[in-house]
Amino acid sequence: MRPIRAALPLLLICVTPAFAAEMPARKAGLWEMKMTVEGRGIAMPAIQQCIDAATDKQMNTLGASMGPQQCSKKDVQVSGSTVTVDAVCSVGGMTATSHAFITGDFNSAYVVKVNSTRAGGPAAPGVPAEANMTIEAKWLGPCKADQRPGDMIMANGMKVNINDLAKMGAPGMSK
Repeated sequence: MRPIRAALPLLLICVTPAFAAEMPARKAGLWEMKMTVEGRGIAMPAIQQCIDAATDKQMNTLGASMGPQQCSKKDVQVSGSTVTVDAVCSVGGMTATSHAFITGDFNSAYVVKVNSTRAGGPAAPGVPAEANMTIEAKWLGPCKADQRPGDMIMANGMKVNINDLAKMGAPGMSK
């Protein structure tokens, strides 16, 4: 499973920067995200996110600091409840091209389908040159009493808060 975890940033690198100003806000509360990568027999563990308006915006803008020098193309089209994102970004000698199709209402559930291809950069065993990924998200209800906005709860119960990461100066996190 380690190679596919390493591939996720590569798969998402083109899509995330374009989302910042274009993605509709999600309903505040607890969201569950399930990711699948086509051709992989291993199910990715679900992740839960406790969000409010500020942390939702912060999560959507991760990677938004990638500018024209890294991304030669960021095209976002919104039509009703559908968002289409096409992007081409280069980082570390690797170029990733992606097409994402997002459907849903962002109040109860949405689906993101991403096709991403990469070229160049160092060889990465187990990381495919082309990948199709689906993210299914659903609203579970209000955050639990022991959760605060920004919490990401992993399948093993580990909890990380993006606000704490930002305070520690984690890359891509604004303080």
